[in-house]
Amino acid sequence: MTVAERPVLRLKPKTDSRAIRHGAPWVFADEVVLDRRTRALPAGTIVTLEDAERRALGVVAINTGSKIVARMLDRDPDAEIGRDWIAVRLGAALALREALYDAPFYRLVHAEGDGLPGLVIDRFGAAAVIQPNAAWAELLLDDIVAVLSDLTGVSCVVKNAAGRARGLEGLDDVSSVLTGEVSAPVPVPMNGATYMADLTGGQKTGLFYDQRPNQAFAARLARGGRMLDVFSHVGGFALAALAGGAESALAVDSSAPALALARKGAEAGGVGARFETRQEDAFAALEAMGRDGERFDLVVCDPPAFAPSKQALDAGLRAYERVARLAAPLVAPGGFLMLCSCSHAADLGRFRTASVRGIGRAGRRGQLIRTGFAGPDHPQHPQLAETGYLKALAFRLMP
Repeated sequence: MTVAERPVLRLKPKTDSRAIRHGAPWVFADEVVLDRRTRALPAGTIVTLEDAERRALGVVAINTGSKIVARMLDRDPDAEIGRDWIAVRLGAALALREALYDAPFYRLVHAEGDGLPGLVIDRFGAAAVIQPNAAWAELLLDDIVAVLSDLTGVSCVVKNAAGRARGLEGLDDVSSVLTGEVSAPVPVPMNGATYMADLTGGQKTGLFYDQRPNQAFAARLARGGRMLDVFSHVGGFALAALAGGAESALAVDSSAPALALARKGAEAGGVGARFETRQEDAFAALEAMGRDGERFDLVVCDPPAFAPSKQALDAGLRAYERVARLAAPLVAPGGFLMLCSCSHAADLGRFRTASVRGIGRAGRRGQLIRTGFAGPDHPQHPQLAETGYLKALAFRLMP
């Protein structure tokens, strides 16, 4: 389809186009004219977005079955969205990561943050895991994979179709290996530790790269002491702490497969003798250790998103407060507590308030010594708060 033949999506007369002109990447269903012809367009169709006066605002991908009815692909209304366009965007994303990291283990594409809305790609050396969480990316998946392979030389590409985002787009949840083979967990070097990433059966893409700088900071706090990593997954904070000189680390998670990968990572990194795991519900474990009088020099809690949407915000904030209340008593006098949230609906201010309230309810008093975010391979879109979802608060709890 040529640029001239493209369908048009038009804003309603009373819709203010200034936010879109200034860079907002999403257009919502109540902002546009959705007539019968527009509603008939297949999800992922590339269209020209116009304001009510028929002035072109850019090229968008449409999905009338989603609350986000259009995602901005290019501000240039004459841009042709195809393999060449994908190569430019992916090339720019790759150049940033190669400037940041010496080894090819990172988030290569962070959706809107890299100008590829709804598309996530994590790289694991010669393998990559791709999450096409928007309909346009699903339609152009073959082109994306071809460009990815050409630019990076990866020999294996896995499609991960799990997650809430694809469901909201009306997409299926069928994951598959698109190219090459993957038969075992992939060892990933990060912060001096070795992690084992399950690219086909693990959570999300197999490993969370976003916590890299926060794990490095936690490793400094844990040097020479005992640390506790709650909601540990594959040992994210615990293995970094051990690599940084912690005396010992205990990883708590409800997932046996995740803890098995954590143990393999500890053994691969030569720190297995100082590493222990505990398979249990995190809240139950925190309560039990509190009753037993356990104390650690560093406690880290990195739970799943308790507030994945605005509707879940109040319950999520109560859960974050509860985590802080149960974790604070486990910190030795003068020790450290790091609390994390990956809920974009709970902004930094609300999360900090919930955390401080929980620490206070536990009868502890803390100094906030660092506020951390995702690493630079997770660039934020300045006008999309969702891309800055991760928060990590480090407290020193007073003696």
